Amino acid sequence: MSVRPSDGPGRALVDADAGGDERAVESALRPRRLAEFIGQQRVREQLALVLEAARRRGRVPDHLLLSGPPGLGKTTLALIVAAELGAAIRVTSGPAIQHAGDLAAILTSLGEGEVLFLDEIHRVSRPAAEVLYLAMEDLRVDVVVGKGPGATSIPLEIPPFTLVGATTRAGLLPGPLRDRFGFTAHLDFYDPAELEHVLHRSAGLLEVPLSDDGAKEIAGRSRGTPRIANRLLRRVRDYAQVHGSGVVDVPQAQAALRLYEVDALGLDRLDTAVLDAVCRRFGGGPVGLSTLAIAVGEEPETVEEVAEPFLVRLGLLARTPRGRVATASAWRHLGMTPVAGPGAVDLFAGADEGE
Repeated sequence: MSVRPSDGPGRALVDADAGGDERAVESALRPRRLAEFIGQQRVREQLALVLEAARRRGRVPDHLLLSGPPGLGKTTLALIVAAELGAAIRVTSGPAIQHAGDLAAILTSLGEGEVLFLDEIHRVSRPAAEVLYLAMEDLRVDVVVGKGPGATSIPLEIPPFTLVGATTRAGLLPGPLRDRFGFTAHLDFYDPAELEHVLHRSAGLLEVPLSDDGAKEIAGRSRGTPRIANRLLRRVRDYAQVHGSGVVDVPQAQAALRLYEVDALGLDRLDTAVLDAVCRRFGGGPVGLSTLAIAVGEEPETVEEVAEPFLVRLGLLARTPRGRVATASAWRHLGMTPVAGPGAVDLFAGADEGE
């Protein structure tokens, strides 16, 4: 998909909200310029320097790699790069590129100075990655024609372009691919004060009356993630419009988020179910991942990739070689008295962490 940056979010937001398209609304809430982007100050300063230097030289910027947890603004920054350069952007993702020919077709169709945004770049297949190496470094794609001994390789030149790669798991990137990026940045979780700014900006675009205390309440439950903050704001807005005066304040935020099972720490239904299972059913642990997943009725991958990172970051859950263990903070959060689990002694001896 190739798009040109829009002039602003106003018209797109009005159209999306009128049509009831939540994904379009979320997209329209994204800032369009670096000056509008909230948080990630160091990354913004570094990126602004890279783009300005490229503009002054009259050349395309180096390839850019953005890493970090979901929802922190990697896609938004990629769109901003294109907007700042006044260039078109081609958007695709690693899972969509399983054959080298797919990537070669995209690369050879790029215009000069165009931005190629490759989301989840660590999931690109190995043959496609080999094509990407050559394109990033030599601006060339080798197309193989024919099969067997008669096959010939035809080199195709491609115009200068900027690849913006995004990944949630930078450690899975092959070393040769990672080394070809001229600029790499890691996005960190937001603090509540930054999320309050994000919420006030989004409330203004959505034309939602938002009190300072209401913004603070929602920000504290947003897990340090702007995407979650904007989603919770829209749900609280719905509640305030149906059950209140339409103003998003503390009482409306608390009532709405209680309905949607988001507690004061930002834990949702799955997070609470995981903690409850570890503490109530398994005496605080240790308990293996597969067993824990069965207890909460989810797939092990869902527990490991969706619930665990946030619980570990809050210090409510620990991953040990023998399994998952609830901390004293987890017991207190559930309103329970900590007890010594069956594996409380010598937690780091024995089984592999995966189970």
